[in-house]
Amino acid sequence: MTLYHGSNMAVVRPDLNFSRKNLDFGAGFYTTENKVQAVDFARKVMIRKGEKNQKVSVYDFVHHSRRGTYVGALPDLVIGPVANDDVFATLIVFEQGILNVEQTLEALKVRELYNQFVFKTDKALSFLRYIDSFEPIAEQLYDS
Repeated sequence: MTLYHGSNMAVVRPDLNFSRKNLDFGAGFYTTENKVQAVDFARKVMIRKGEKNQKVSVYDFVHHSRRGTYVGALPDLVIGPVANDDVFATLIVFEQGILNVEQTLEALKVRELYNQFVFKTDKALSFLRYIDSFEPIAEQLYDS
């Protein structure tokens, strides 16, 4: 499986010490199967950091099926949808009592949510193999 990570630099060796705690699933190394999403995130990181560089790192994720459940204090990997600004706006309207539960769920159904893979431990990171990185340009967005 190919995964992408958007940043202002190529990330050959992911390091959990540089992760931010205030993201969707807390601290971790965030990746996605969606190249367009990674390119968009690289642009956002470049802007947020005031940089002129953006890079998308590409990884091969060597994954194996596991039986049973993880019982440790910290999961190795979290897979879930990215909550974009539209999702947060819908939840705020719900919290304000403008939408009820059914209306909120219906509004959330129409949102296109991309997935993210969050590597939470060094053990999980050991399953990533860096392949390459590229500087995003419009033509690359739709090449798969």
